[in-house]
Amino acid sequence: MTVDTPGPGPSDDPADEGEGEGEGEGGGGEQDGGREQVDSPAEGQHLEPGPGAGLSDRDVAVLAVERRGWPGPGAKERAIRERLGISPTRYYQLLNALLDDPRALEHDPVTVNRLRRVRDERRERR
Repeated sequence: MTVDTPGPGPSDDPADEGEGEGEGEGGGGEQDGGREQVDSPAEGQHLEPGPGAGLSDRDVAVLAVERRGWPGPGAKERAIRERLGISPTRYYQLLNALLDDPRALEHDPVTVNRLRRVRDERRERR
């Protein structure tokens, strides 16, 4: 029976999407072209970078260490040296710079905002 409209609908949509890709590249079909521009990898990378985009592996690891709760400063310092291979002083320098980096805020907003509040409170006390 031809009463089942859901069957032909979905089969028509993929065909339209396939045609929209060709037309989007050629400049035809404003509605389909608009969708294709958002989905195209080149423009998608510039418009909506993924989580952690632009951060180095080390920067992501610094945020991961800071996100975790530590029983005391000794354990945290050992973990910094073992996992990151840097001194705690260098770690805190990198962390402070990350707090001002919008890419870090995008990657881990909870941790970055918490640390910004702590930093601001300490600065106000001085």
